[in-house]
Amino acid sequence: MHPRSIFHFIGLLVLFLGLSMAAPLAVSLVFQDGSTESLALSMGVAVTAGLLLSLATRSREDVQLSHRDGAAVVSLGWASAGLVGTLPYLLSGAVPGLTNAYFESLSGFTTTGASILSNIEALPEGILLWRSLTQWFGGMGIIVLSVAILPFLGIGGMQLYKAEVPSPVVDKLKPRISETAKTLWKIYILFTGMEILLLLGGGMPLFESACHAFCTMPTGGFSPMNASIAHYDSSYFDGVILVFMLVAGVNFSLHYRFLKGETRIVAKDPELLTFLGLFAVFTLAVTLDIYGSVYQSLSGAFRYASFQVGSILTTTGFATADFDQWPACSRLILLCSMFVGGMAGSTGGGIKIMRIVLLAKHAYREVLRIIHPHAVISVKLGRTPVGEDVLSSVWGFFLLFLGLFIVSTLVMAALGLDLITAFSSVAASIGNTGPGLGAVGPVRNYLGIPDAGKWVLIFCMLLGRLEVYTVILLLVPAFWRK
Repeated sequence: MHPRSIFHFIGLLVLFLGLSMAAPLAVSLVFQDGSTESLALSMGVAVTAGLLLSLATRSREDVQLSHRDGAAVVSLGWASAGLVGTLPYLLSGAVPGLTNAYFESLSGFTTTGASILSNIEALPEGILLWRSLTQWFGGMGIIVLSVAILPFLGIGGMQLYKAEVPSPVVDKLKPRISETAKTLWKIYILFTGMEILLLLGGGMPLFESACHAFCTMPTGGFSPMNASIAHYDSSYFDGVILVFMLVAGVNFSLHYRFLKGETRIVAKDPELLTFLGLFAVFTLAVTLDIYGSVYQSLSGAFRYASFQVGSILTTTGFATADFDQWPACSRLILLCSMFVGGMAGSTGGGIKIMRIVLLAKHAYREVLRIIHPHAVISVKLGRTPVGEDVLSSVWGFFLLFLGLFIVSTLVMAALGLDLITAFSSVAASIGNTGPGLGAVGPVRNYLGIPDAGKWVLIFCMLLGRLEVYTVILLLVPAFWRK
């Protein structure tokens, strides 16, 4: 372990987040919204703290970060980002209390989208933009961003990248990991800009277009409107945002290859086909379930079903309807979608499509082994054989995910929440989805959750965003031994 290097990096991260408050500060000055002073003070505190910490821990020696260093930097870095994010909320008075402010901040950075705010539209524009930016930075990853702009990390950057994007297989698009990070961010910025332009073209104001794009591409779900996307009651806006939610739920390495001209990849990638297939099947099932009982026209049922399924499956969390009032079958499908999530390498949360596919194939292989005990059967993803180490990692992740989900749900129930609220609040937090069912449904918020429960959900958000292993490592005593 290299504590000096770890805290040096965290200092630089805090410094960067402080400097990024310049954009909300500029918006506050333009709108004269009353948050200018609090944003300026927040920026000053963050920049000063980050600068002092980075200077105090600076080393002239080149340090190669280990796997343990990477896990520590990422976990502590995300926790620190959440703390920095509370400054504008607390100093402006937009969010009362440290627990609520940290909940809102980390919900942003982890792209969960769970909120404690009741009247979002009453917030100053500068604070609303900061709220959206926390999701945008968190979507592609603040650590990945740092790897892209801090090339002096060298080989150690790979440890940060792998710790923050712990997919079954880490895609390295370029020879240097810093170039891979830059490529991912370029694609991310490209899609964000495209969505802003399309929303503008439909008549949405620039500020609202930017805020929604900043929260769509990271599959975050924070909206500057109290009623989320339902505020606009526009099939055009629904369609644009749905398309970009699905885009964000796709592995960004596939976007890179597609943009390079490998268009056939769309028809060949098994994970992508499964993702789109699940979206189609879930949408059809929900459409048929709510047609006639909730919506009297088939087109209306399809419009609202497709948006809600796309939003929950990609773990974005935008809403155009109160799906908590839908029939039980539709609610169950949406609840299951929270666990599935997007593709590996996407900005979505959940278990991920790739892991679901590998778990299913592995289970099927065991059935075949019972029928043919002497047969040599390998698990393949497409035409590529999957190693036993990867399968073991996937099963380990699944069991940890399930165990932590059960324990967290029991704790929430012990705090006095009803079963539906306890179950869905943990599912929505560990799956980084945001809205759940019951008291945390799409037209409600998390303000009524006890403070102890909010900290449980904060832990679940971090577990979900860093995909369990990176956070759990820090809780294992052997991690800290030499």
